[in-house]
Amino acid sequence: MTRGVLTLAAVAALWALPALADPTQIPAGVFLPTQDESQYLARDLILFANVQNADGQIIGDVEDLILNGDNQVVGVVMGTGGFAGFGEKRVGVRLDALHIKNDDGKITITLPQATKEVLDALEPFKRTKPPKSLLDRAIKRARELTAKSSVTAEDAYEKAKKEAGPALENATERAKEAYEGMKEKAGPALEKAGEVAKGAYEGAREALKEKPGTKEPSTGDGAAPATAPQSSEPAPEQPAPQP
Repeated sequence: MTRGVLTLAAVAALWALPALADPTQIPAGVFLPTQDESQYLARDLILFANVQNADGQIIGDVEDLILNGDNQVVGVVMGTGGFAGFGEKRVGVRLDALHIKNDDGKITITLPQATKEVLDALEPFKRTKPPKSLLDRAIKRARELTAKSSVTAEDAYEKAKKEAGPALENATERAKEAYEGMKEKAGPALEKAGEVAKGAYEGAREALKEKPGTKEPSTGDGAAPATAPQSSEPAPEQPAPQP
């Protein structure tokens, strides 16, 4: 009995090993678990936001951010003028020149120095590298989506296969059992139906034999029914009637 208790204790200890293993260590100074009150997300605050002048008129929108060698935001690229993106001019604006105001969740970005005359006189912002075309960006995005989709689809397939395996086996066994049961139940019924059909055929054949002048059904061998032989002698003459 003591040996059995020790064996059970050893098995329980082996099962408990994964639970007692150390959790994955998250490296320090790498990830940001939460957003501090002093931090903001570019898309929520400034990226793609409208920019107003001192009179509250919209003069453009923020299209991109300008980062320095230390990956710090030093400015923005603002699109101004044009209509629906056509004829638009892009100018660079220093980040500290923008007045960003958050009033109960409503973000307002103002550039007081941006008068119509100043915007018309500004030269377009010059990039050190040409921008990627729409086709290049679409190809890059498609490759990213393909890579993500292939990994996600493979994981989903393996998970579904693992979860559906026992269910498919059970369904196959049940279908097989149902087929065998139907086969067993249908067997006697088919035999009985064959006997009834055979009896009906024999009864019809006997009834045809009993009726006079009715030909007996063919035997199925292709032979014609026998007929009475014809006499070769001429028939006797009948006497003429007396007057």
